[in-house]
Amino acid sequence: MEGRQVVWITGASSGIGKAAAAAWAARGARVVVSARNRAALDHVVAGFPAQARDQAHVEVLDLADGPSLPAAVQRVLAQMGHVDVMVHCGGISQRSRAIETSIDVDRAVMEVDYFGTVALTKALLPHFVERKTGHFVVVTSLMGLFSSPLRSGYCGAKHALHGFFEALRAEHHADGLQVTLVCPGFIRTDISRNAMVGDGSRQGTMDVKTGDGLPPEVCAERMIRAVERGRAVVLIGRSEVLGAYVHRFFPGLLRRMIRRAAVT
Repeated sequence: MEGRQVVWITGASSGIGKAAAAAWAARGARVVVSARNRAALDHVVAGFPAQARDQAHVEVLDLADGPSLPAAVQRVLAQMGHVDVMVHCGGISQRSRAIETSIDVDRAVMEVDYFGTVALTKALLPHFVERKTGHFVVVTSLMGLFSSPLRSGYCGAKHALHGFFEALRAEHHADGLQVTLVCPGFIRTDISRNAMVGDGSRQGTMDVKTGDGLPPEVCAERMIRAVERGRAVVLIGRSEVLGAYVHRFFPGLLRRMIRRAAVT
């Protein structure tokens, strides 16, 4: 059991997290799946191959409840013995103009996408340092590299993740810590349906761009290949990933483009 890779995935009840859990299970990893919905997580595990299903663990958690996360880490370590890869997929998005968005919405997005992820990271980090090995895989977004309209709170949280994990990478390089920042573009998930709008309610509809995006299974496979290769950053999507390169080399051009682009 000790020799098999242990991969812990948040946001595993749907979307990229669910697809990543299935893909790692198919590779023979011992998978820990986390989200708020126990029934949805049980359904995810039921789809694993028999051997992976028997070795999987369901750990229900809420990223918005930071104080509860250290106990979740202790339960997972007690059950699995160790963790090799921590995949941060859990999060929420936002679809509204900044002027129409309550500060409570910004705080809610930041609490889940940034503070929850950081709290879970800090709770698990001593385990990685003690073992002199460990890999944080952080599913951020292209919006962690540049920004677009209707996502101000979401972009802020994703940019913050890049800042934190780049610092963490430097601080613990000598401890064998690895970090892979995963920057998806449009992926066919329920992210836009579940996105918060200005008053805190859910958008409830699928963005056209998201609906036409890559299947989450394709995203998961590309992500896992990047992790296996030890990539620091990986961009996943179709033509939208070009925005990252335009932003790097021609930032003024991107600003003009993004004002006219279809972003939903």
